[in-house]
Amino acid sequence: MDLLQELQEKYIQEFANNVPFGEFLLNILITAALASLLRLFYVRFGQTLSNRRKFAANFLPLALGTLLIIMIVKSSIALSLGLVGALSIVRFRAAIKDPEELTYLFIAIGIGLAGGANQPVLAVVTFSIILALLFLSLKIAGKGAARREGAYFIHIRTELDSVQTVSKILTDALPYVDLKRMHAPGKGLELSFLCKFDSLEQLEKVKTELQALSPGSALSVVEQPDLA
Repeated sequence: MDLLQELQEKYIQEFANNVPFGEFLLNILITAALASLLRLFYVRFGQTLSNRRKFAANFLPLALGTLLIIMIVKSSIALSLGLVGALSIVRFRAAIKDPEELTYLFIAIGIGLAGGANQPVLAVVTFSIILALLFLSLKIAGKGAARREGAYFIHIRTELDSVQTVSKILTDALPYVDLKRMHAPGKGLELSFLCKFDSLEQLEKVKTELQALSPGSALSVVEQPDLA
């Protein structure tokens, strides 16, 4: 019992003096809620071609980890100096494939910073404004995630030498076409398009028109369910 009392007096009381438990719990809950909302927003409206659900799963631990670091820095100068020294040897090797991914990581870090600095109102207000502006910009640009639902990669290998000719065949038949890769091996082209089609008749039309211009053309279609 003496040991438990000593631990309570030394650590728990010290924690309560530096960080009121009510504020601590409130900041964690708000940070977790905002990070979860950010995850849902990114999965729904993100524009990257990678697996958005898998990437967005990092937002919650990143925000809470940032909150923990800031609270440690606030509670003790000695601990903050030791933390800086420890973090200085950490090297992150994960490749960021799209600037949009880095942007959302910064937003998640900002949420954690606000939570650790005991600024829950600032976090909620700023986060709401950021999401509202992002949503508005996506609607104005007409590039909402709805255009990515049911996305397919269409790979075309053809003897045609004109990218515009192939692209026109797709754009005339399909509601959404976006060129992602082009390779010219010497004769002909190898093209990859991110597309959306509403029926197999549209896809059949692309195949027929493409092979009418170039009988040796090959076409493959790969579903991309992770883009939705």
